[in-house]
Amino acid sequence: MRSSHLSETTSGSVLPPNPYSALCPTRMVLDRIADKWAVLILGLLDGGPQRFNQLRREIGGLSQKMASHTLKSLERDGLVTRTAIATVPVTVEYAITPLGRTLAQAVDSLRLWAENNFDAVLTAQQSYDQRSNQLGA
Repeated sequence: MRSSHLSETTSGSVLPPNPYSALCPTRMVLDRIADKWAVLILGLLDGGPQRFNQLRREIGGLSQKMASHTLKSLERDGLVTRTAIATVPVTVEYAITPLGRTLAQAVDSLRLWAENNFDAVLTAQQSYDQRSNQLGA
């Protein structure tokens, strides 16, 4: 069975995925990686299951709407599971899947890079802004 993400040429040969093509499904996965909320949620869930409100408390600035949207997307992609626990009121817990764990571990290096290099990025931004202001003055 041929994967739907592979393209067939007119000669019948199969081309590998091309993330530079607008139609390549690899872009959907890259979109998830580029979503800061998804990266942060996966990072927390990699440490163990969490309830919805726990996640919101742990991740500053994460609104209820964004948390819900991101968790639904992650669940749809097979990266997290959602379990409703019969309590009053109902408790919802999220856990990372084995597939989600592989992504969390892969993107954790990006988080670490950001933590280790934000000073250099801020310095570069300030330098750029100063040059831009001098040229515009």
